[in-house]
Amino acid sequence: MTRPVRTRFAPSPTGFLHIGGARTALFNRYFADNMGGEMCLRIEDTDIKRSTPEATQAIMDGLAWLGVAHDGDIVLQSQNQAAHTAAAHALLERGAAFKCYLTPEEIEAEREKLRSAGTAFRSPFRDGGNDGDGPYVVRFRVPDGQTRISDAVQGDVVWENENFDDLVLLRTDGTPTYMLAVVVDDHDMGITHVIRGDDHLINAGRQQQLYQSLKWDVPNWAHVPLIHGPDGKKLSKRHGALGAEAYRDMGYLPSGLRNYLVKLGWAHGDQEIFLDDSDIAAVFSLDGINSAPARLDFDKMDHINAQHIANIEADRLLIYAKPFLEIEAGAPLSDKISTRIRAALPTLRPRSKTLVELATNAAYLFDARPLDISGKTAKSLRREGTASLVRALTSRLESLEDAKWTADTLQTVLSDFVADQEIGFGKIGAPVRAALTAGAPSPDLHDVLALLGRSEVLARLDDAIPLMG
Repeated sequence: MTRPVRTRFAPSPTGFLHIGGARTALFNRYFADNMGGEMCLRIEDTDIKRSTPEATQAIMDGLAWLGVAHDGDIVLQSQNQAAHTAAAHALLERGAAFKCYLTPEEIEAEREKLRSAGTAFRSPFRDGGNDGDGPYVVRFRVPDGQTRISDAVQGDVVWENENFDDLVLLRTDGTPTYMLAVVVDDHDMGITHVIRGDDHLINAGRQQQLYQSLKWDVPNWAHVPLIHGPDGKKLSKRHGALGAEAYRDMGYLPSGLRNYLVKLGWAHGDQEIFLDDSDIAAVFSLDGINSAPARLDFDKMDHINAQHIANIEADRLLIYAKPFLEIEAGAPLSDKISTRIRAALPTLRPRSKTLVELATNAAYLFDARPLDISGKTAKSLRREGTASLVRALTSRLESLEDAKWTADTLQTVLSDFVADQEIGFGKIGAPVRAALTAGAPSPDLHDVLALLGRSEVLARLDDAIPLMG
């Protein structure tokens, strides 16, 4: 009987949620959803010295922000030590593992000798008959022959077993090593598909030997190429943002980053953009993953994120944008400003690739009177005759009732004013825009007038007129 699909994301809690790990989690999630299965989360915290609660929380926070949900309870690898130890003893009983009494100094000497001969490490205790005393480790006895795996991304991969060391399963203190713990946990959790970075490809060969020696079903393997930087080199600190939280702080939406990451190294025909997770899950398959490394492309990331900013529901967009808006405003948003920003979304969305840009584009809407109008922006205010023109326009705007204060009506008022004064639009448009925005990015002038509202426009113009020539 075919087992239900179960995938897992199994990060080590030694830092933030790496952007490559985030993509791996997404691949596991979408594949499980496509197959009607489950994705589990396991924290591989057996490295006590490097694993910290803070790092575990950072990973959890990163997954929560990115919107990658897992099924069932979180599994902590450190709590499964009894099962790991039992598996090692089962291998001892079958003769597939042995006790090795070599001291660290003896191991290094043996390695040096074998290194010179160009062969993998083989313990002199592997064939029995010379049991030692004192501390020992439990090592796996690598079988003769070859190890072959069929990988959904990498294809068929074959290793000569003579190139594998007799690896340690249990340390001298009885604690299990990563290689054993992973196999036992994946088996006990019912994992059917191991989808992870191709830096683990060699581990699949070792782990398949353990599965077979334990007489357990071997999972399906899928080793995904790592993400490279724009320069084609392996992603590292020199490329900047590595953690999911860094992209959050750069103003990417969770859905935008999910969309970009899943398209980074995976494709479905000629389709380039998906806006819905269910759409991706409906078509996601392992055979769509490219076997070549993918490069980060920030222009494409921005393009995809812009699509999500343009399409996300307004209330959700404002929730994500609020921290950026408040940083730009330098204060919490009042209800009046929040209402103004919401009304401005149709003009803000098309000009914003990130939430940082959206906040910058919304800056003119904040209550900051009197505005600081300086530099090149102030030049348009000092041109001869500007004050009289702005006073005349202000008089017309004052006569416009609140009920008629709409973008369409204001566009007509501006057009009629320019025609009546027999001037080019720039002669009035530049100083009015400067008075209303202080040079901040803004949409068409009639939209600026409409979004700021009658009282705010008149007050800002009144503030600026004394600065005019």
